[in-house]
Amino acid sequence: MTISFSAQDIRCLLLDIEGTTTPIAFVYDVLFPFARAHVKSYLSQHLASDEARLDLARLREEHAKDTANELSPPPILASSELESIVRYVNWLMDHDRKSTGLKSLQGKIWEEGYQCGQLKSQVFPEVPGALERWHTAGLKIAIFSSGSVLAQKLLFAHTTTGNLTQFIDAYFDTTSGAKTDAESYRRISAELQLNPTQLLFISDVTAELEAATDAGMQSALCIRPGNPPQPALNNQIAIRSFDELSD
Repeated sequence: MTISFSAQDIRCLLLDIEGTTTPIAFVYDVLFPFARAHVKSYLSQHLASDEARLDLARLREEHAKDTANELSPPPILASSELESIVRYVNWLMDHDRKSTGLKSLQGKIWEEGYQCGQLKSQVFPEVPGALERWHTAGLKIAIFSSGSVLAQKLLFAHTTTGNLTQFIDAYFDTTSGAKTDAESYRRISAELQLNPTQLLFISDVTAELEAATDAGMQSALCIRPGNPPQPALNNQIAIRSFDELSD
């Protein structure tokens, strides 16, 4: 189905990353293993930095909640703090936790990987052309992902097709709220100074689309190779390529 921006008064495209602009396989087969392999060496080098300390404070707070909720996280021991934190970080990744502390730490690890050339990000083939076309047409383009803003910017700056950040106006992560909470989308609309109805949110997860719709946004389910099947929603528009969206 083709969606016409002008016919529906869409002024901004709000895009998910994983399974929408970028193959899920890149995230799970490249980014996550890279973070896991380098978390200990990164913390060993940066443990005393203010940024690392902030991430560690967030992780300790989350660990306390996990312990209180009887989720049995690996203990954080004062006698082996670094090893304990690494075990807990790996435990969070095993559970695919959308944790602000974890995502912030992962972003910093990936930054070093991108800077030294070990990482190169992937987007679906039509994405660069679509972003440029929408940008040229005067549409705002924003990203909303559970990955940190830093991780988002790095991904779009280091794609195999070049730097795409010139086309993106704003980035939002879990500091704006959970992606399944309608209030998160209201905050994003307010920050972009747009009526929610003027935003089209595109994601591969129907629970996120429901939250965006509850906030008043328009939405589209993105169906890509490798994406898990999603439950059908009444009247939910689905696309398989950004080329199905017209100016």
